[in-house]
Amino acid sequence: MKVADEIPFYGYRKIALQLKKVFGVGTSFKRIYRLCQELGIRAVRLPIPTSTPHTAHAVYPYLLRNKEITYANQVWQTDITYLRFPQGTIYLATIIDVYSRKVLAWNISNTMDVLLVLLPLTWALERYGMPEIINTDQGSQYTSEDWICMIEDLGIRVSMNGKNRSIDNIYIERWWRSFKYEDYYLNQYSGVPELRKGIGEYVRFYNQERFHQALDYHCPDEVFFGTEELEQAA
Repeated sequence: MKVADEIPFYGYRKIALQLKKVFGVGTSFKRIYRLCQELGIRAVRLPIPTSTPHTAHAVYPYLLRNKEITYANQVWQTDITYLRFPQGTIYLATIIDVYSRKVLAWNISNTMDVLLVLLPLTWALERYGMPEIINTDQGSQYTSEDWICMIEDLGIRVSMNGKNRSIDNIYIERWWRSFKYEDYYLNQYSGVPELRKGIGEYVRFYNQERFHQALDYHCPDEVFFGTEELEQAA
């Protein structure tokens, strides 16, 4: 099945949607599920890696508990993850819009200095405007004077996870899972230039093409910008 070969992490629901979108083949989830069973096709899944908790001291409260998020640029979340290479560790910082799950900006570096997070924040603000709230963990980059001053000077509210509560930043954690399982673990990037190109290609796919179950199988750009606006632009 061509779709399964080209996008090996798609399950039967997304295979059916891809067939309809790209090839104009309309069929039911049930039929695709049966065909996948008969052909032995299964979505690629890898074991969940262990994570290292942050140990910085909290300085701001968590503002998202029981908060209803109903529009784009209401809440952004950002975090840092690490990617192992034979040459050493590369750090990836990403900012997403919680409502649409859109990846707004990202940056990679071999150091954990504050520029790792300040650069994507600057890019996201220039391209998409300001959110009402930015939520982070309690890492030193996000409790630094440079980060806090930039956020507060713009009138954005600062929200931070509770200590050892990665679930408070669940949306960015799901982004890491998607990126690592669907791209990073499936590709053997030889170095930083290749990694940077691969991340850019995956982010474009994730924002513009990838079906998202939590978005009723729309992609993030459709939700962030509005489906009608995208259709008019096309």
